[in-house]
Amino acid sequence: MHTDAKTSDLLTPKRSGVAVTDEAIEKIKEMIVSGQWRPGDRLPKEADLAAQLGLSRNSLREAVRALSQLRILDVRQGDGTYVTSLKPQLLLDAVSFAVEVHRDGSVLEFFEVRRVLEPAAAAMAATRMPEEEIELLRAHLLQVRPDSSVDELVANDLEFHKRIAEASGNSVLCSLINGLASPTLRGRIWRGVNDEGSWERTQSEHRAILDAIAARQPDVARAWVAVHIAGVEQWLRKVL
Repeated sequence: MHTDAKTSDLLTPKRSGVAVTDEAIEKIKEMIVSGQWRPGDRLPKEADLAAQLGLSRNSLREAVRALSQLRILDVRQGDGTYVTSLKPQLLLDAVSFAVEVHRDGSVLEFFEVRRVLEPAAAAMAATRMPEEEIELLRAHLLQVRPDSSVDELVANDLEFHKRIAEASGNSVLCSLINGLASPTLRGRIWRGVNDEGSWERTQSEHRAILDAIAARQPDVARAWVAVHIAGVEQWLRKVL
């Protein structure tokens, strides 16, 4: 059976623009993962790179745009396109943004994730946090007074958890935990305002967590953080 060129084109399956862009993204990622392009390296010019990867310039352009939004590539106007530092905090910015735009009932799911991650960070901090950092954190807790405002109490709470995450020594874990601070902020404030005695319990639990870290007891620190976060989570489940 004879088919002319036009008929042949119609019978040939065509890939969608999305599929082609996905392919372009994968090819660029392969170059980075394989080590052919390292953090800070400048990519070849668009025409040369398209030919090298067997891509159209349009699909390459879309792939570069997508990877720049994920902070994998840095497009510098008039200079070129570079591989970023690829540091965890930079790469997780996109995840943090996705987390922050959630403003619905998923707040409980964020607390569940906190309950998974933060006990692990506390356990790691119990073996890694320097003595001077422990004393500074103890002084930080003493800044809370009976007449402290809600804003001051929340700020103290956020800083306490941030320092423990940093003391874990794991930059990826720290970035994930810090990214969960914003979407759980309202829940923390809401409980503090409406649950009588919650701030006193929070401070008591903070001291217990820090005492366990100071005593170099990872399992105890892990348990106290789990209890601490679960308390807020359970209260929210009752009122939501």
